[in-house]
Amino acid sequence: QVQLVESGGGLVQPGRSLRLSCAAAAAPSTFTHMAWYREAPGKQREWIATLTSTGSPFYADAMRDRVTISGDVAKNTVYLQLNNLQSDDTGVYYCKGKTWGDIEYWGQGTQVIVSS
Repeated sequence: QVQLVESGGGLVQPGRSLRLSCAAAAAPSTFTHMAWYREAPGKQREWIATLTSTGSPFYADAMRDRVTISGDVAKNTVYLQLNNLQSDDTGVYYCKGKTWGDIEYWGQGTQVIVSS
């Protein structure tokens, strides 16, 4: 069973930054890509960014100016740098990995609260 674990969330003031981490307990090169999603209170889970196994990043238009995805998918590790955080960035941030067999695995999420 593949497990993904997110970390790095917490309480942060508006305008500050956070770096989230995701690591998977899996064999190397398990995933074709890894991605970050966010679930804000009362809203559906939304996609933020994806990093492919070749190192190519992709971003949701609404987030691309304030986030950076990085890491090494072959080593089952991905990061999300969040900048200039605002109150509507509050939510649970999830990491997802998709295997070469099209199976998706999700982490349990890490909570981010943006508040003064």
